[in-house]
Amino acid sequence: MKDNSTIKEKSLQPLEIAAHPAVRHRPDEPATEPIDERMLMALQAASDKKALDPVMLDLREIATFTDYFLITSGANQRQVQAIADAVVDTLKKSGTPATRVEGYRTAEWILVDYGDFIVHVFEDKARKFYDLERLWRESKRVELPAEITNLPMAL
Repeated sequence: MKDNSTIKEKSLQPLEIAAHPAVRHRPDEPATEPIDERMLMALQAASDKKALDPVMLDLREIATFTDYFLITSGANQRQVQAIADAVVDTLKKSGTPATRVEGYRTAEWILVDYGDFIVHVFEDKARKFYDLERLWRESKRVELPAEITNLPMAL
């Protein structure tokens, strides 16, 4: 008989706390749960392409269409495409293909949908214009591991 569990239930494989830093919503809060391995892989793939200013928002308490946003940006359209390509290729090789990719051709804002998390890769000016961090300000900002947060900030 076919397994009718959702993609979300099948694909979540959190890392063990001992292996990776835990998520913190605010520096003064105790550690909660570890960042999902797939999201760490997406962040690392973006980092490898010199993505700017990575942010992870926890939307679980305020949205039903996804659990997390991973937001980052590139300095130009070529870098935006390279970041999106790296994320898609890395996760596909690990057995997690994207459900949908939008905006690739214009590369102003590429959205890569994985169901329980969505990766947004912006060209720097578009990120400032759309300002998802402000739009979703009721979400919790997730503290990222040090190796990810050492990425350069957008100017």
